[in-house]
Amino acid sequence: MSPEVVIKIPLALAVRAGVREIWAQADNVAGALRELAAQAPRLKKYLFHPEGGFRDLIRVQAGDRLIGAESFDDSLLSSGQTLTLAPQARGGSDQSSVGSLVGSKPLPTLDQEEITRYSRHLLLPEIGVKGQKRLKAARVLVVGAGGLGSPLALYLAAAGVGTIGLIDDDEVELSNLQRQILHSQADLGRPKVFSGRDRLLAINPRINVEAMKTRLDRHNALDILKSWDLVCDGTDNFPTRYLLNDAAAFLGLPLVYGSIFQFEGQVSVFWAREGPCYRCLYPTPPSPGLAPSCGEAGVMGVITGLVGAIQAAEAIKLIVGEAKGLLGRLILVDSWLMEFTELAIEKDPGCPLCGRAPTITELVDYELFCGVETPAALEAPGLSALELKKRLASGPPLQILDIREPQEKELFKFPGAKEMSFEEITGRLGELDPTVDTIVICKIGQRSLFAIRALKKAGYNGPLFNLKEGANAWARDVDPTVAGY
Repeated sequence: MSPEVVIKIPLALAVRAGVREIWAQADNVAGALRELAAQAPRLKKYLFHPEGGFRDLIRVQAGDRLIGAESFDDSLLSSGQTLTLAPQARGGSDQSSVGSLVGSKPLPTLDQEEITRYSRHLLLPEIGVKGQKRLKAARVLVVGAGGLGSPLALYLAAAGVGTIGLIDDDEVELSNLQRQILHSQADLGRPKVFSGRDRLLAINPRINVEAMKTRLDRHNALDILKSWDLVCDGTDNFPTRYLLNDAAAFLGLPLVYGSIFQFEGQVSVFWAREGPCYRCLYPTPPSPGLAPSCGEAGVMGVITGLVGAIQAAEAIKLIVGEAKGLLGRLILVDSWLMEFTELAIEKDPGCPLCGRAPTITELVDYELFCGVETPAALEAPGLSALELKKRLASGPPLQILDIREPQEKELFKFPGAKEMSFEEITGRLGELDPTVDTIVICKIGQRSLFAIRALKKAGYNGPLFNLKEGANAWARDVDPTVAGY
C-alpha cells in the first residue's frame, strides 16, 4: 500500500480548492499532486499545463527539501509526511551572512541630533555607531510606492538610510488608502512618488529622497539602478519583477524581494553574485490569468505591512552587514492563520541568468516573456456601460454572464445576469443560448476577456461581447446607487 501523506494548500489556492489540506496515498510527489488534482479538480489548471505535465511554477516543500517539477517522480514519500505546496508568488547559498554593502564607502559623521534620533540603534551592538554611519551612507531604491513600498520606505526613512529612491508612475486613488500608508486622503490624485517623498521627509528631514515619476522598463532600468547600493522590490506585476531581477543581477546588486496575494506574502533576498536569483526560484512566470492582481483578487491591508516591514529589516541588515538574512531562504507568511513557513532555496546551476552557462545576457521584452496580452490581442468586441444600458432598454434579447467572485456580487448584483465563476464557465456551456448576444462582465473588464477566450476555445459559437471597464463602469456611468470597488 502506498504511504499516506498530507498536502497543505496555501490560501491563494485554497480559496479555489475549497480546502486547506487533503490526505493522499502516493509513492512519490508526482502521485500526491495527481491525487490532489483528483480531490480538488479546480486546482488542476494551476498544477498542470493544458497539454499535460506539471507547471514549472509549482514547488513542494517536503521536510527540509524544496522540490521542483523536474524531481516530482523521483521524490519518494513516507507515511505521515507533510507536503506544503509553494506556488509562485523558486533553487541556497550557505552565505546567509554577508559583509556590509557600503563597507568600502567613506563613512559620514553623526551630529548630536542624529545621535539622539538614532540612539536606540546605537545601543545595539549589532548596529552601533558604525552601523548607523553605514545606514547614513547607503543609497536604497524602492521600486513601487504602493502597498509594499509604503511600510518599506517608511521604516528605511525612520532608520536613517541616507538616500531613498522612490520610483512609481501611478497617482494616489481612494482604494489605495486601505493599505498604502505612505499616502493620505489629502494626497488623492497626486503622484505617489511626490506624496511619498513628502511623507518620508516629514518623518525624517535628515535624509534625501529622490522621487522618480516614471515606469521602469528595459530601456531605462540599468541606467536607473546603477547608482544604488540595494534595490527593494515593491512591484505588483511579473514583467517588472523579472526586469528588476535581471537588471540587479547584471549590476551585481542585491534585490530584497516581496510579494503579496490576498492574506499571504513572500519575502527573500536574491543576489546572483552571492546566491540564488529570482529566476533560480521561478524560471518562468505563471500563465496570464492565473495570478490576478490585488485589484481583482483583493488583499488584506496589513499583509503589506508585515511583508514590507520584513523587507525593510532585510535591507537594513544588508547595509549594516554580518547579519543572518534571507539570502537562500524564502519566508511564506499567512496572515489569516498567522503562520510563518521557511523554505530553503538554492542557486540553480542551470539558471538561464546566473547559472553555469547563462543564455540571458541582456534585458529582454518582459511583457512578451510574461505573456502579457493586451485587450486587442484577445480579440473580443466590447460594449460600454452606456451602450449596454441602451441594449437592455430597447435592443434585441441578450444574456449577461457575470463571472465575478461571490464576495464581489455581494457588493451589488448585476441586474438580470447569469452567475458563473471563471472556473465553471466551460463546464456549463449548455446553460448559454448561442443564438443571442452574450455580454461577459467582471470587475474591470480584464478577467472577462480571458473568459471569452476560454469560451471560444471550448467551442462556444455564440456572439460574445466584453463589458468595457466592467462592473465598475456600470456603477460609475449607469447606476449611482452602487459603488465601484
